[in-house]
Amino acid sequence: RLIYKYGDTQTQPNPAVQIQSGFISQDKAIMITGCVNSAVAIALEKLAQRDKVVNMVGCSGANETTGVDCQRYGFRSQPSAYMAAKALAPVLGKQLGRNLKAIYLVPDYAYGHSVQHSTSEFTEKELGWKTIGSQVCPLGTTDYSSYLLNIANSGADVFVNVCFGHDAVASSKQAKQFGVLDKMKMVVPNISAFQAKEAGAEIMQGVYGTLDFWWTLAERDPMAKIFVDTFHEKFKYRPSWPAHIAYSQMMCWADAVERAKSYDPVSVIKALEAGHKLHLPLGEVWYRAEDHQQVRPVPVVVGKKPSEMRNPDDYFEIVGMVPGPEVMPPDFLGCKLGSYT
Repeated sequence: RLIYKYGDTQTQPNPAVQIQSGFISQDKAIMITGCVNSAVAIALEKLAQRDKVVNMVGCSGANETTGVDCQRYGFRSQPSAYMAAKALAPVLGKQLGRNLKAIYLVPDYAYGHSVQHSTSEFTEKELGWKTIGSQVCPLGTTDYSSYLLNIANSGADVFVNVCFGHDAVASSKQAKQFGVLDKMKMVVPNISAFQAKEAGAEIMQGVYGTLDFWWTLAERDPMAKIFVDTFHEKFKYRPSWPAHIAYSQMMCWADAVERAKSYDPVSVIKALEAGHKLHLPLGEVWYRAEDHQQVRPVPVVVGKKPSEMRNPDDYFEIVGMVPGPEVMPPDFLGCKLGSYT
């Protein structure tokens, strides 16, 4: 029987590494997982490589996670910033238009810069958008007034809000207060149910973005229905994408263990690298051997009007499911996996 432990990373690399180091050295952990921050994800990948323990990465959207900072012992299921941007750009062109001016609010860490780079790359190259500026803010900012005043006076057509979590909620609410949302459309490349719930549907309606997973996929796929219904029955709300990442990463690891017939990390890694396809709530998924990025569909969504919501969790409409092979970076984003031993 397997047992597990968990700890609070405080979304900081140092506490995360200390906690997981204890689990590895004291509890003899055979697999580590979790995180909601790319800096934490990258730090834990390096720990996993050093201590030779498989790391099924949690929430992390930075390109570096399976790019230049990739590790042989790390596997990521969430779409990279590159994948999200490539999936999102055609929808933005169709719904918002071409040859627009965009300005970015960018949290100053790996995730923020990665998302800004990839989103501007694809919107400029494919849609003819012009990036007219980026307002770079510290992670955990509470007062966005100076950044939003610059954005409001920029003359942009589109406000691309790269912030995530509490930062996304605070910046979105303040963008409404400063009149930004009356002047321009807001795009959130990696959007979340938490942002929609806390900021409110009035602010998030008409906002386009991508998600790792959205619960209305239960209406399209039997595996998604099993996952969503079981989760809802236990927790009394629909699962958002952190729950899906935790579920799918555990399922992929367990499947690899069964196929390897061993908990030996090298055997499990080789089983994960074999390209074996699993049908999970997103549909068919597998890991690319060269960079350990999961090949999986990317849902593109738009925020619903309050009048369109069928229940308290019904924030988004899926407007596209882009197949994984269509959005995978061809050059592995600089990934060079380390050794098995």
